[in-house]
Amino acid sequence: MNRLIVILILGIFTTGILTVSFISDNFVNANSTKKINFTKTITSSQDPGQGHENHQLALILSPNEGTFYDGSMTFTSSEPVEIVVLHKINSNDAKGQPTWTIDGNTIYAISLINLNTKSDSFEFTGAALALHSPNSKEFTATVSVDGWIRGQPTEITMQKIEVQKEPSLLLSKTNVAATIPMHEGFYNGNSTFYIITDSSQQQYAEMLTKKQGWKVEIAPPIEKISENTTQKIFVFKNGVKGDGIYGHQKEIFSSTPFQELEYSALTSIIEVTWKKGQNATILESSEEAINAEKEERIEFNKTGVVINTPQVIWPGGQMLIRDNKEITNDLTFSGGQITEINKDKMTVTFVAHRGWGPDGKTIYYIITDATPSDPAKMMGVPFSPRSENLITNSSAVDLFQFQNGIKGSGPLGFQPVISTVIPGQKNYSPIWRIYNIEWNNPENARILQTIYDINSSKANDLISVSLARPMNSHHIVNSPFIDPFQ
Repeated sequence: MNRLIVILILGIFTTGILTVSFISDNFVNANSTKKINFTKTITSSQDPGQGHENHQLALILSPNEGTFYDGSMTFTSSEPVEIVVLHKINSNDAKGQPTWTIDGNTIYAISLINLNTKSDSFEFTGAALALHSPNSKEFTATVSVDGWIRGQPTEITMQKIEVQKEPSLLLSKTNVAATIPMHEGFYNGNSTFYIITDSSQQQYAEMLTKKQGWKVEIAPPIEKISENTTQKIFVFKNGVKGDGIYGHQKEIFSSTPFQELEYSALTSIIEVTWKKGQNATILESSEEAINAEKEERIEFNKTGVVINTPQVIWPGGQMLIRDNKEITNDLTFSGGQITEINKDKMTVTFVAHRGWGPDGKTIYYIITDATPSDPAKMMGVPFSPRSENLITNSSAVDLFQFQNGIKGSGPLGFQPVISTVIPGQKNYSPIWRIYNIEWNNPENARILQTIYDINSSKANDLISVSLARPMNSHHIVNSPFIDPFQ
């Protein structure tokens, strides 16, 4: 049906497209035909065509001098889109038909197929292929193309086509820099530097967001974590003025990653208040705080609030900084999660990895600590064995990574991860319980983007899903979802 629509529309442009068959024959005679077969995810940008400045365009096969395409395409898009097929013509041949041009000199007849749908299959023939939206809202589309290039070697503007034996998926902006405010605290009289990414209660999330100028997500489930899995953080509500959360002295931690068996990035907040008449001094260790409370110089308020405070630098160590500071789409998960620590600006720059939420929407996440030790060491983050206690806890949420199938930017070298929750949902948590997905027959692998895709593929016996067990241990990762573009 779609091919019939195209044929009918192209009939309108007969005059302008008479040269196509001649060009095509020349390509075949020149033995310059090349097979293309690929699957890619691309993000739209402002349409560069004159008169289309308020539109969005995702260019799949770009116009290139002396190049002609034909084949079939299947797509899934985050927004309803139209299909655009361009055909090179002379300006004298336009004769009132719809055209597309960037510079006003090179003119293309435009076939616009208004499907107004988020997914479809389509057969095409022309000088370029794209998805188009008549509004300015950015969209993301996953596209599979099977066809031929005839003519000169083509240069793709928004994506590179490679003829591969195995299908692959390369997302745009797969890895991006995320610069996060850093705070300084105490552990046993020494400085420790940390970030704040999540809070179990909205009030604290809003207060911390305002304090650091960087969004703290609300994660209610982490409040359910028992005290033997969290550590304590002492927060001062009065006393000596300073850079602490409430504008007083720095926070005190009860452990660091150096105390492996005690450390947790999830901290239970104990608010500290100096009693009237007491001479407030700076306390630099949890032992000093506990002794001051016993001496009735200060009061403790166990708030029940849990915040996610991954430590970046601690006495005797720090998170691994990548040797190669350039963040690219094909960056691997090994070698460290940080590219820069700037104590002068009190910031740390993480690599934010791209994945999909339960409904297929793009999410970005950073990795701050993990268990067991080998994955933690490989990723360059602290080993946090206490996290293994969370394997059956409702504070941990499921995340699916792929062991085989479509090659891509996921942790194991295949397609990106899929999460069961996203920030804003009441069950959002930065603590991930990792599951592995394996295609029973890798040749049948396709892109999965949603939880529905996983459940459907599992029901049809296409995939096997199992708890990840590296080193024969439970795999838990502290991996906050963030907005790297804020």
